[in-house]
Amino acid sequence: MATDSSLIHDLPAITVRRVAVSEMSNNVYLLTAKKSGVQVLIDAADDVPAIRAMLAEAAVDTPCAPQLRAVLTTHRHWDHIRALPELAADVETVAGQDDAGAIEEAEGVRIDRRVDHGDLVQYDGIALDVIQLRGHTPGSVAFVYPVEDGPTHIFTGDSLFPGGVGKTWSAEDFRTLIDDVEARLFAAFPDDTVIHPGHGDPTTLGAERPELAAWRERGW
Repeated sequence: MATDSSLIHDLPAITVRRVAVSEMSNNVYLLTAKKSGVQVLIDAADDVPAIRAMLAEAAVDTPCAPQLRAVLTTHRHWDHIRALPELAADVETVAGQDDAGAIEEAEGVRIDRRVDHGDLVQYDGIALDVIQLRGHTPGSVAFVYPVEDGPTHIFTGDSLFPGGVGKTWSAEDFRTLIDDVEARLFAAFPDDTVIHPGHGDPTTLGAERPELAAWRERGW
């Protein structure tokens, strides 16, 4: 079951909407550029009707005709990609280099752009930096939207949540993930940075930073 979609941030140049879908309560995010009407979807998890309803609702966020330009995927797990086949037609699909092949095999879609750490994904009115956060999956990526004179917004998939990093399946994977999260997120961005996870509520780096050592100590 999907929750009703909601406008969660009205930023100077874009809006951010979210709907939670499926039995896993996956967050699907929609960015709409106010001046161009360009839209970027992050994680086409499930429930195409709910996602299409969110796209339609976002028409009020721009005076231009809205146009879905791209679907970005944070990682390859099945619960984040089930709506890709129906939404990927006529738009660019983007995923991490090391997860793209698994996504193509699982859903029968083509990943048009395979991104690596440090890449920039840019459309008319929306520019997102790519940060690779290895460990939850080999090719997990976060998408970073910087805001002039305001907090940065980071869409982390299942790599960072309120209360800890994402699930891993070995001690080595955990060390890789906690190292990446610490170096590439906590050491690189200020406390007011907003984290939009793949499930559940948003948080900030400042709210989570005091617990980093405890996460590393407990090993999950």
